[in-house]
Amino acid sequence: MSDFLRRLGLAGTLLLSSAAAYAQQPSTYPRNGVYDQRPGLYAFTHATIFTDYKTRLTDATLLIRDGKVEAVGTAVKIPAGAVVQDLKGKFIYPGFVDLYASYGVPEVKAAERQGRRSGPQFESQKAGAYDWNQAVHPEVNAAELFKVNEEQADAYRKLGFGAVLTQQPDGIVRGTAALVSLNTSRKEQELVLTDRAATAYSFDKGTSTQDYPSSLMGSIALLRQTYLDADWNQRSPAREQNLSLRAFNQQRALPQIFVVRDKQSALRADKVGDEFGTQYILKGAGDEYQRLPDIQATKAPLIVSLNFPDAYNVDDVYDASRIDLSELKHWEMAPANAGLLAKAGVPFALSAADLKDKKKFMPNLRKAIQYGLTEEQALRALTATPAELIKAQNQVGSLKAGMQANFLVCSTRLFADDNVLLDNWVQGERYQLSTVPADYRGVYTLKVAGQPEVQMLVAGKPEAPEMRLVMAPKDTVRGSLLITGELATIVYNPTPKTKNSGSVRLSGYYTPEGRLLQGDGQLPDATAVKWSAQRQEEATRAARRDSAKAPEPIVLGQLLYPFVAFGRPEVPRQETVLIKNATVWTSEAAGKLENTDVLLQNGKIQKIGKNLSVPSGGRSIDGTGKHLAPGIIDEHSHIAISEGVNEGTQAVTSEVRVSDVVDGEDIDVYRDLAGGVVASQLLHGSANPIGGQSALIKLRWGMTPEQMKIQGADGFIKFALGENVKQSNWGELNVLRFPQTRMGTEQVFVDAFTRAKEYEQEWKAWNKLGKGQQKKGEAPRRDLELDALVEILNKQRFISCHSYVQSEINMLLGVADRLGFKVNTFTHILEGYKVADKMKAHGASASTFSDWWAYKNEVRDAIPYNAAIMHDAGLNVAINSDDAEMSRRLNQEAAKTVKYGGLSEEEALKLVTINPAKMLHLDAHMGSIKEGKDADVVLWSDNPLSIYAHAERTFVDGRQLFDVESDVKMRQDVQKERLRIIQKMLAAKKSGAPTQTPTAKPNGHFHCDTMGEGKELDK
Repeated sequence: MSDFLRRLGLAGTLLLSSAAAYAQQPSTYPRNGVYDQRPGLYAFTHATIFTDYKTRLTDATLLIRDGKVEAVGTAVKIPAGAVVQDLKGKFIYPGFVDLYASYGVPEVKAAERQGRRSGPQFESQKAGAYDWNQAVHPEVNAAELFKVNEEQADAYRKLGFGAVLTQQPDGIVRGTAALVSLNTSRKEQELVLTDRAATAYSFDKGTSTQDYPSSLMGSIALLRQTYLDADWNQRSPAREQNLSLRAFNQQRALPQIFVVRDKQSALRADKVGDEFGTQYILKGAGDEYQRLPDIQATKAPLIVSLNFPDAYNVDDVYDASRIDLSELKHWEMAPANAGLLAKAGVPFALSAADLKDKKKFMPNLRKAIQYGLTEEQALRALTATPAELIKAQNQVGSLKAGMQANFLVCSTRLFADDNVLLDNWVQGERYQLSTVPADYRGVYTLKVAGQPEVQMLVAGKPEAPEMRLVMAPKDTVRGSLLITGELATIVYNPTPKTKNSGSVRLSGYYTPEGRLLQGDGQLPDATAVKWSAQRQEEATRAARRDSAKAPEPIVLGQLLYPFVAFGRPEVPRQETVLIKNATVWTSEAAGKLENTDVLLQNGKIQKIGKNLSVPSGGRSIDGTGKHLAPGIIDEHSHIAISEGVNEGTQAVTSEVRVSDVVDGEDIDVYRDLAGGVVASQLLHGSANPIGGQSALIKLRWGMTPEQMKIQGADGFIKFALGENVKQSNWGELNVLRFPQTRMGTEQVFVDAFTRAKEYEQEWKAWNKLGKGQQKKGEAPRRDLELDALVEILNKQRFISCHSYVQSEINMLLGVADRLGFKVNTFTHILEGYKVADKMKAHGASASTFSDWWAYKNEVRDAIPYNAAIMHDAGLNVAINSDDAEMSRRLNQEAAKTVKYGGLSEEEALKLVTINPAKMLHLDAHMGSIKEGKDADVVLWSDNPLSIYAHAERTFVDGRQLFDVESDVKMRQDVQKERLRIIQKMLAAKKSGAPTQTPTAKPNGHFHCDTMGEGKELDK
């Protein structure tokens, strides 16, 4: 710095400190006083310059004029009048670009609800011709909100950023983001590089006070409907002057950034994008490595956060036990995320987003490099890639003629541990970040007039050097060396052992060209002397690096699928397995077969018989004394659902889909496998008369949510009756949503299906028109809510109805008969024994509890004989769980019907195998042991209806996804892995790393009446 000032002079100093902001051509702002119109012409010479992430120039010159790059290269002619800075030994890099920021945009605060503060809000409170939902506001434009913020800009500049993409991070459809410069000496009009550089989305409704959506599946449904409404509005603009939808359509061609909470929602967002022909840029949470092949398959670019979790404080054994294995492993593996993405060829930009303490950015970036990210990949992810993703590569991200003069001046290689960011130039204006203390360390020959020549050793830190003099081979004395700028003061006692001996005092300066310290001094007797110290050997950075202790190799645990306890390094493959000499419960007309063999091959039940041989490459399991049964199917489950089981904000939410929010990492999936369950219907809750669409899954533990879904299965939907839908127990504030009575519930069904019929007729009429007529007309509006109801009318979607009392069961049967639809299954149906004849006449099935009673008023007439009575009346009956604990004991629940009703053992087992398969229209493929069906079977240690029986092996599609031997080993492996990482955390804390305190998480599960997102998995 001082050398530069000496060369530049005072005028140049003033130029650098104040004039660059006004060195551009005049703006639209009026002049007030004398206008400084100097050219802002600077030449940076003899530097190592990275013009982009892969192009390095040695001994090169960068020339900038008026805030733009004019030339860069090794033969640049410096024009007259340029301010020249010699950067010999220094490095220049393009300034960084961050694609996820809210710099300069005011924080959004939730609006006050009109009327009763805590009651429901069904409609938007936003004034104007905007969208019906407050969480959808594409009309928001960050450029219109942007205002320079010196404090925020300074924090980003210190990290190396010269430009950021700023947005208002609020809502599901968030509006446009602006690419802005981090220069703070100009007006906003000169800082906005692109006013509509991208548009943004999320699944988080943000500060919206509107009730809908209240769940993740509701957010997805709202976004999906918004796309459809935007298409409709574009085709029929005269039908509705909707400013939000107009803005939405105008933004369709912009880069689309989607903010997600985790890797599963990244896959969900990409699926929505695929549905509407949009490739999102996914702003993730740093856990993408956990599903890397699936993230790679999306072909989505990523914005990757470097917000690595702190180690947990695990001193307390009880506290440590509350930390999920997934959290422990993520702490260890998160720094490897960027490197693994780069290795897989996934394009990504790095971001300082999510870092509460922005000072952690560069240390975390270096840590990512230590964990596998190369320096070239890191530079690309901070410069070229973010610029390319928002089509700003001609403005920022590299140093080429005509581009913004955004660049960094570094003391050495950018990502070196000892690098210091000296300057951050933004639009041609210098922001000095720090200075590098002169490094005087080395070996000198000290000459003091009249004194013997001695060796002087200078060590320690550059900013606090330590000095010793070698007076003789075995005689070393310590002295003090004080360096201020380029001035040096040396004090030492050449004869410290001599009593009352004085000190030599030397003052002088350093001459870099001669590597020489020199000046004037005074001996203890006040004799004035001249002195010099010639540097003979420099303690170079390379030498210091070579002598430094080699870093310990990075040791990471294995990736698990899923990334939780009891996950595996890979999903078990389909096998050829022969199970011999078992008692086989077929759940077919063949009944129970003793001492029988069953061959599983290619995911199917290949053969059933006696004395079968093991095919080549297969293995045999001795089933002697054991029982082989079809895998259990849970007709009514709420496991494996992310962020809310109820969208209870409206009376009809048939547009929402549980299939959008399947959670492949719910430990209950593994627990159900341990209980012999192979498939489940994941149902919406019972908060509204017409709820959301179901998901039918096989418990394919370790696979993605999409892979867990049963392909080609019929669609189902949840209806509900009773206390929940009329909000009986929701508190006195929830009295506004219709219905509030059982009579009102009936009218909801009548109204909904009446509208659906009209909607269907409207589309039929439209589809009958010729193409020419359709071009002249206006197509009907697609309504996802009514689409689902039309599917019911056309027997393409089937109802599972939450029900209790006979009066309401009769009511829905009557409505169905009048309006022409069928109820596929009445679930719970605790008063089904009263109306079994009517259900049979209608063709409905019954899925019930075994012996639940007295948990609320409307179940007071429940009896444990219910299932048996309905069975004897000729209904197809199943026993369901509706509970994550009960679902792994459904075999025992089914067994209760032997006692309460006298069902045979075989008929009892059918209540949880073939009968629910029939209800879900899956019986052609599963639910029984029959040649050609899916290899979904369970080998039980005893009679499967016995309380002493436990599932020894559970096969799904011929994959052994649970077995007792592996379970024991995995329990041991989990403990070993936990202890290994805990010891690593203890060591990290000891070395001074920051820690966080473990927090207790509720060990809750979803039920029919669970409201909100409040599920934390017990992993």
